[in-house]
Amino acid sequence: IEAKKKYPDAPVVLYVNSSAETKALADVTVTSANAVKIVEKLDSDVVIFGPDKNLAYYAAKQTGKRVIPVPEYGHCYVHKKFTVEDVERARKLYPNAKLMVHPECEPEVQEKADIIVSTGGMIRHAPEWNEWVVFTEREMVYRLSRLYPSIKFHPAREDATCIGMKAITLNHIYESLRDMKYAIEVPGEIAEKARRAIERMLEMS
Repeated sequence: IEAKKKYPDAPVVLYVNSSAETKALADVTVTSANAVKIVEKLDSDVVIFGPDKNLAYYAAKQTGKRVIPVPEYGHCYVHKKFTVEDVERARKLYPNAKLMVHPECEPEVQEKADIIVSTGGMIRHAPEWNEWVVFTEREMVYRLSRLYPSIKFHPAREDATCIGMKAITLNHIYESLRDMKYAIEVPGEIAEKARRAIERMLEMS
């Protein structure tokens, strides 16, 4: 709201995993995979973007637009773990490997990457080389290794673990559907506004 007061004509772009209340304030939502495409298509040279400042940095660099991060220091705690020292260590440990880095990593880590891609992008680009160090949640290495058993994948950090992701299991989903529990209720007005932002993302994608 404060950013909108300062930049009243700038569209509000929010990560799709934001709360429903937050999405209700957005003009459009994005994922890490389509953020650049969506920002590029918006008819404005200034964009309010949240909540990840590093994804905002990446979108700004790729589009040439002024992307205002809200909050100023918003970040994913897992991707914030990765440092330039991790990059240097990876280069020494795996001299034949290339580095695939998620755009929610810090700018100085992005700048030293071989490719900057979302998790979906990692899946698509993995066959382009025979060995990778993966700068995102460490379980992505397991997924990539299952998809491409002939390619080597190394986690950039063993402690790059997302507690929130680990809380969602197939068993929990099964129990939720079987017993119709863990219901999340969103007020109708908020749900409708949030839905519009999501639908616009799908249209623009």
